[in-house]
Amino acid sequence: MRIHFIATGGTIMHNLAIDAHLKGNQVTGSDDEIFDPASARLQKYGLLPKEFGWFPEKITEDLDQVIVGMHARSDNPELLKAQALNLKIYSFPEYIYEQSEDKQRVVIAGSHGKTTITAMIMHVLNYYHRKFDYLVGAAPEGFEQNIRLSNDSPVIILEGDEYLSAPFDPTPKFLHYRHHIGVISGIAWDHINVFPTFDDYIEPFEQFADNTPKAGALILSQDDSLTSVIGAKDREDVTQISYQAIPHKVIDGQTYLTTKEQKLALQIFGEHNMRNISAALQVCKRIGIKDNDFYQAISSFKGAARRLEKVADYQDFVFFKDFAHAPSKLMATTTAVKKQFIDRKLVACLELHSYSSLNKAFLAQYQGTFNAADRAFIYFNPQNLTQKRLDTLDKAEISKAFEHDNLTVIEEIDELKQELFKINWSNKNLLMMSSGNFNNLDFTEVAKKIISTLK
Repeated sequence: MRIHFIATGGTIMHNLAIDAHLKGNQVTGSDDEIFDPASARLQKYGLLPKEFGWFPEKITEDLDQVIVGMHARSDNPELLKAQALNLKIYSFPEYIYEQSEDKQRVVIAGSHGKTTITAMIMHVLNYYHRKFDYLVGAAPEGFEQNIRLSNDSPVIILEGDEYLSAPFDPTPKFLHYRHHIGVISGIAWDHINVFPTFDDYIEPFEQFADNTPKAGALILSQDDSLTSVIGAKDREDVTQISYQAIPHKVIDGQTYLTTKEQKLALQIFGEHNMRNISAALQVCKRIGIKDNDFYQAISSFKGAARRLEKVADYQDFVFFKDFAHAPSKLMATTTAVKKQFIDRKLVACLELHSYSSLNKAFLAQYQGTFNAADRAFIYFNPQNLTQKRLDTLDKAEISKAFEHDNLTVIEEIDELKQELFKINWSNKNLLMMSSGNFNNLDFTEVAKKIISTLK
């Protein structure tokens, strides 16, 4: 088949393009900008566009399918050409559903934790050499790609995003997947640009739960007040399962999973990750993995990329990077690091990068969420405000919203580096959180310079 990807540089889109290419399809794509790792991976497979931009001449009548990413706008010239030619056009979640229509579909939804829960399930299934397909925002160790869509896997594990599917399709992505087993890990308002009120944001999750089919299963966090409300509704012939953090202990900076029979050392930590493990366990039980087999496999899980990923570890200093950006994620991640290393000071940096985090109307949601950090920095690039067509932000407004006693707000990345290099890092940990990349900050370089001061 001839398949063209509009906005091929996205996390999922470039993986879909590679997957389609490896199946023997003739794949082309376009985007106005593509960054690593997508750029390098597309280049590896000969799929990187020769020029960045939109080229309607690439859209011809002999294309079998056109897949459109959310990065494209509704007036995208390639999309308009495809519509004019009446070609088969998919949002990527529609395409994934078509590719998995005959499989058992497990969808992990929620405002936080969905990537990690999905990665945990993938790790366990892979540990036991089970055949399965998947889609995940950040793949765990042992997986080269974020997506696999085969012809013979009986089940697919899907990270379900509540964001809109495409510029021509406002349906939340996870509703397209039509789950048989669904998880909602928790609900905390996000994506203010498309869900302007809290009620607007909750509605898709209620619909997701209601769409659970007869004989299906709905797995909900018991510790989240909103998922508890959703779970209180009676859904005929649907098995509803609630979960909470799996029993565990932290001893001398090491987290152990505890059962009646054993105590297993884990390679991840944090109360939120103990809830994630419990959610993954409930899913795995539904697809044929026994409890003790799950525990054995999960003890070797190291986490998904950029989810409390360790950058450096030297004597009494550890440097983590994390994808946290929304208020609930910020609080969970900083609290996890502080509790795991209770005797160390925590220096935490947050980049305001997402549309919601840079929006004045949303800033109040961050009140108190940085309190676990002993020293806090907030960085934002004013150019992002211009690109997202948002009002300017004042440093004082940001400080007031967070209400942290030891907070510095910074607009220049070099200034942030200078501030970090002034700190005596003995018996301290560094945590850097963003859905962006701190203006292409080289984390390895920062780690090396800090460690050089400790030698």
